[in-house]
Amino acid sequence: MIKRALISVSDKTGIAELAKALADKNVEILSTGGTAQLIRDHGVEVKDVTDYTGFPEMMNGRVKTLHPKIHGGLLALRDNQEHMSVASENDIQMIDLVVVNLYPFEATIQKEGVTLEEAIENIDIGGPSMLRSAAKNYQSVTVVTDPADYERVLDEIESEGDTSLETRRYLAEKVFAQTARYDSLIAEYLTEGHVKHIVLEKQADLRYGENPHQAARFYKDVPGHLEASLVSAEQLQGKAMSYNNIMDADGALSLVREFMEPTVAFIKHANPCGIAMAATIETAYHHAHDCDPKSAFGGIICLNRPVTKAIAEHIVSKFFEVVIAPDFEADTLEIFAQKKNLRLLKVGEIGPEPKAKNYRKVSGGLLIQDLDTAHVSATDLKVVTKRQPTDQEMKDMLFGWHTVKHVKSNAIVLVKEGMTVGIGAGQMSRVDAVEISISKAMDRQTGSVMASDAFFPFPDSIEAASKNGITAIIQPGGSIKDQDVIEAADAAGIAMVFTGMRAFLH
Repeated sequence: MIKRALISVSDKTGIAELAKALADKNVEILSTGGTAQLIRDHGVEVKDVTDYTGFPEMMNGRVKTLHPKIHGGLLALRDNQEHMSVASENDIQMIDLVVVNLYPFEATIQKEGVTLEEAIENIDIGGPSMLRSAAKNYQSVTVVTDPADYERVLDEIESEGDTSLETRRYLAEKVFAQTARYDSLIAEYLTEGHVKHIVLEKQADLRYGENPHQAARFYKDVPGHLEASLVSAEQLQGKAMSYNNIMDADGALSLVREFMEPTVAFIKHANPCGIAMAATIETAYHHAHDCDPKSAFGGIICLNRPVTKAIAEHIVSKFFEVVIAPDFEADTLEIFAQKKNLRLLKVGEIGPEPKAKNYRKVSGGLLIQDLDTAHVSATDLKVVTKRQPTDQEMKDMLFGWHTVKHVKSNAIVLVKEGMTVGIGAGQMSRVDAVEISISKAMDRQTGSVMASDAFFPFPDSIEAASKNGITAIIQPGGSIKDQDVIEAADAAGIAMVFTGMRAFLH
């Protein structure tokens, strides 16, 4: 039975309501500082920790719960006669419930201009100590660090007078994950990034990895993403997601984040095979599909607007693996039910890619880099040819640039009127990527623009573009052959702009 609770929180979300519900169950409440005052302000009786321990809070609050009467009440094994005798002899009462969350160290170090002294003052000592003591003794003690768990705990106390062992184990696991991450943030900050810890929580066991002989699991960050993501997606129907589904779906989601207008992308084997932007999501869908219907077969679709009935009817007439969208209109789910294995992922509003880190395992180590969230606008571009691009060419080149970022290098994308018409991906030679994109265009390349993820080392790609009616090119520039490339574009009447940045994707 829960008879005594210790509550001390930085995040006071829902804490007054929790305390009142516990008091209504005749649970004695111990608390400290601002938490105690808040609970009292809501008419709930509270005993200060200092009154309970007989030891004053001191050193600007640095020392208040680090006391044997606190930790003895948390760590004592209830079924150990020696422990209970020692507790009785020293007037240590059992604490059955701990509700603690930590000083906001992470939020503090993210503030602009934060000093080392301010960061250090936000390193919690007593909080993690209480959490770990309680979690270690989860057989008898309930420990809560996440306001999202208050309701579950109260429901069990309401019905049984105590929490279940299963719940206490679950809550203890969350504590150790959180304190591990908290300490890792401190270590990373103080060592200026020389130490890096990553805390993950298993989301699912997958049937297998990239191939059937490889085992695989899917993990989410701790804490998880708040933005639209695969870990927060609601799967409305279909088979469980596979390793390859997750990889492709994540690539599709990252791609459509580049655009605010109605946009649809088709992904196959981690590469776009069609993407389009249009005035309506239906037009964007059909333009993206028509880029390369053969490659789109069995692929993944991502839309940045809700799926409409017309789109749903087209999707079920073909074969696709996954559909990702902010939402699905009500009458579409009945249509999709015809394809029960088709996975539907509702991810909520899709906004720009949040600033974050990208991790990639290598033998014996880990590569960490910033995600490529750079957005290029017309004012960032430098026209290097005699001919200036038209407004439509400029719009298409920018669309092509933000698409080619998501195509495996070496990468070339051909765009015409807001839709891709040819994509050349993953080639060792840039001119090979150009030729593949032209072959994929199937005679639609005339009047299109070309986007290249890196500079052209020779004029041969420009000559190929000229022979096939390509009118404008966007590329980073920076080759020792830039002048030769520019002269080839001028000779062909092609407009060319430099971005001044590369967009490799390996």
